[in-house]
Amino acid sequence: LLMEKETSAANLNPATIRKIRSSHPENRMAKHFDDKYFESLSAKDQARLLLCCKSGVDNPDSGMGLYAMNPTDYDDFKPYFDKVIRDYHGITGELKHINNWDISTVKDLPKGGKLDLAVIGLGNTSMRVRVGRNLKDFPLPGNMTQEDRVSLEKRMISAFECLMKDPEFGGTYNTLTPGNKYSIDEFQYQELVDEHIMFKDMSVDPYLLSAGISAHWPYGRGCYVSRDRGFIVWVGEEDHLRIMCMKKGTIINEVFDRLHKCLAVIEAQPGCVFAKSPDYGYVTSCPTNLGSGMRASLHLQLPALTKKGSDVSDAKAVAKSFGLSVRGAGGEHTAAGTDGTVDISPSARLCIQEADIVAALYQGSLKLRTKENLVRWCPNFPPH
Repeated sequence: LLMEKETSAANLNPATIRKIRSSHPENRMAKHFDDKYFESLSAKDQARLLLCCKSGVDNPDSGMGLYAMNPTDYDDFKPYFDKVIRDYHGITGELKHINNWDISTVKDLPKGGKLDLAVIGLGNTSMRVRVGRNLKDFPLPGNMTQEDRVSLEKRMISAFECLMKDPEFGGTYNTLTPGNKYSIDEFQYQELVDEHIMFKDMSVDPYLLSAGISAHWPYGRGCYVSRDRGFIVWVGEEDHLRIMCMKKGTIINEVFDRLHKCLAVIEAQPGCVFAKSPDYGYVTSCPTNLGSGMRASLHLQLPALTKKGSDVSDAKAVAKSFGLSVRGAGGEHTAAGTDGTVDISPSARLCIQEADIVAALYQGSLKLRTKENLVRWCPNFPPH
């Protein structure tokens, strides 16, 4: 292991990055790396920037290959990060993220802004809205020590204990940190993973491992779960916090509005101020999630577009034309259900307001349902 670390450190230099730029032009870390800019930095800042690049060096096939290590990295290294961010998010011109949860500001929605899936023919549907957040006075996960991780978790436990005393929230905290009063065993952990409440072992992910994000597993990893199991906070995953609300129903506003309220409650707790960038919005470890840090999703049955779950390529192509992404029913890197159930969500995160994201989920669901019905009842109709 020591030899592997030494080898990795020896390769972490501009010369290696130039080779990756040539061999893997899709690697954005290497594509936008500027030697002149790098040479203009102090030795200390050069080391900081190379640490951000490490995952993309160790994994040349990365599409991004770049992770922020501190809440200020996006602004401290803006000449470099800005090029990567614009490339990934497809942004030209002014880049100034604005956060806005007021759905009444969105045009062309049903009266009163009520996003009711029953109107488009759906019954009880699995709906989830989550955001990534990081506390401003800790390093980001890729640059944390084991002590940092445990200290952050202790701070969050104090916040969660306030929620546990509140009848509106209740619930409990579950941690993988050994010796904690909220510690759970391997069997309990696997039960939570199987229920899609807790995240999987990150230490097996080569990208997160290279970035340092999954280091010190399982210390500082856990999740708060409300009494009704509809409000969940992951601690110690790719970001300090992944905060989410979920339920089965038809009115998307219910999970969206609850999450907005829960975020305000958490940030009101002592020491729980979220990191933000003046231009990029909420800071996340990976540039792909910057801005809103939000993913709003629901499960949708698309048996015709997925060939009854056997092939999601048509569903992905159609969804992409509507600005949506498609995942398997169990999340990223999982298959569609045999009934064609997939998880859909708007793709945009940056320079799109939270209200627009949840509206895009509703409007995109309607468009996908319409396309699904056309393909189902007109076999010769081209899927895309």
